[in-house]
Amino acid sequence: MGLWKASFIVPYEVAEIFSTALEDAYAPDALAVSTIETAGSNAPLVKTASDWNEVEAHGLWTVEALYESAPDEAALRAVLAGAESETKHRLTDITIAQMPDEDWVTRSLEGLDPVRAGRFFVYGSHDADKVPAGVIPLLVDAGQAFGTGHHATTTGCLEFISELVRPGAKPNALDIGTGTGVLAIALAKLTHCNVLASDIDPVAVKVTIANARANGVGAFVKARTAKGFGHPALKSGAPYDLIIANILARPLVSLAPSFRSHLDFGGTLILSGILRTQETMVTSAMRMQGLMLVGRKPKGDWVTLRIQG
Repeated sequence: MGLWKASFIVPYEVAEIFSTALEDAYAPDALAVSTIETAGSNAPLVKTASDWNEVEAHGLWTVEALYESAPDEAALRAVLAGAESETKHRLTDITIAQMPDEDWVTRSLEGLDPVRAGRFFVYGSHDADKVPAGVIPLLVDAGQAFGTGHHATTTGCLEFISELVRPGAKPNALDIGTGTGVLAIALAKLTHCNVLASDIDPVAVKVTIANARANGVGAFVKARTAKGFGHPALKSGAPYDLIIANILARPLVSLAPSFRSHLDFGGTLILSGILRTQETMVTSAMRMQGLMLVGRKPKGDWVTLRIQG
């Protein structure tokens, strides 16, 4: 059965407030939420924590949310009532439509070239003959989970792993939001030690297990379905020397206290899924827990952060 999409148009100034309301809602629970420019105007420069980024500060933007089943419009309006009250902007039409029944992830990733990230070389099975000598190969075919190494967030995490983890090291490592398992697999192939991986999506957990086996590290990678640290295995495995979380900025902020309580003293956090405009929000939340920024890898609109406990 295809996915369902709910969408509406709002001014740029309030788009983030409305999209956040959809992201935070449990009923209906969105698989993904995005904002897309609909009608822009002149684009002034907006100062961020890192540098100057040009964004559309005016115009109309479309807010879209994907759902596994058709969302009820009355439920959506109830979820968005708070955003309407906060912004004083009243929504008019909400469009709800079924998406074609296709494997969008696989379709969008078909034909992607291999990626070199530090010591790692991420490739699909169709590019097995392109693996160069002297790299750590990571076989990840396009499938029903995020994370093939092609996105800037995944690449940034792989580069930090390559720089920070010495071959033969035995860190107690956790990969939150594992997707295809590429980061957990990279750690396992580099260290030949056990790595615990988790994802909120049970499909991603199955994909991770299959990919770990395909890469010869099935015995080292254990995957669990969990939201945040909401699984006994994640809690019992603490404290961790290394935690990697390539998810989204707002979930990272909400997990800041849990990162502090599950990270060993002097341990390392590698955080990604963060837009540059959200960097200050994330680093501030970490700093409040005594977790300090010690490195960053900006790539396009995204940034990957290295945090020290």
